Amino acid sequence: MRNYLESFNILTSDEIDLFESKVVSKKLKKGDFYIKEGKISKEIAFVVSGMLRSFYYSSSEEEVTYCFTFSNYFLSAYSSFLSQTKTVENIQALSDIELLCVSREEILKLEESSSNWLKFFKFIAEQEYIRMEKRIFLLQKESAEKRYEDLLANHPEFLQLIPLSYLSSYLGITPRHLSRIRKVFSN
Repeated sequence: MRNYLESFNILTSDEIDLFESKVVSKKLKKGDFYIKEGKISKEIAFVVSGMLRSFYYSSSEEEVTYCFTFSNYFLSAYSSFLSQTKTVENIQALSDIELLCVSREEILKLEESSSNWLKFFKFIAEQEYIRMEKRIFLLQKESAEKRYEDLLANHPEFLQLIPLSYLSSYLGITPRHLSRIRKVFSN
């Protein structure tokens, strides 16, 4: 985590030390939930190892996977974290997970302690916004084949690590359609 925080060249060594003193280690087993729909997010976690998926239920009660999170990323039900309202998302471990968690209360104290923390959290929020915007545009503008091609180009590890049922949901297509597309691209 320290290397990740240092990589942004925003925080001082002392600020990172302070952050590290606030973290609490948490482990999840494959299938466990980091947070479930209806709960209020009270913390942010740094993923030390493992992968998680974020999903919600559609109006027809189908699971819709919209995000995967891997090692060396921050994780939260962010809208709930900011607004302190119940989340509509579920975040589930796809493997055994090791997290370093920091409470909302401690995050707010960090923000008050130094403008560097405000810069850092703003930067992270901006990067997430850009990532989500790209994802929305891809889902709304492009064909299923183009979305799969983008996945191959930008996240080939997804195909090795993530069950196809979650990948098809992430791509906004049925598992059967994903199988057809994979056949075309493998030829």
